[in-house]
Amino acid sequence: MDLLRWTLIFLVFALIAAVFGFTGIAANFAYIGKILFFIFIVLFIISLFFGRRTP
Repeated sequence: MDLLRWTLIFLVFALIAAVFGFTGIAANFAYIGKILFFIFIVLFIISLFFGRRTP
């Protein structure tokens, strides 16, 4: 869940930067947030398949 928290933090920073007119910085924050979100989704799907093994 820590990765999802960082994703939300970067997206909030992107929104704040966009409000103040820093479009380049906002685009970079949004890009980083998007990458972290996709990494989170991939790791979540992997943990669904391999995380619940019964002996």
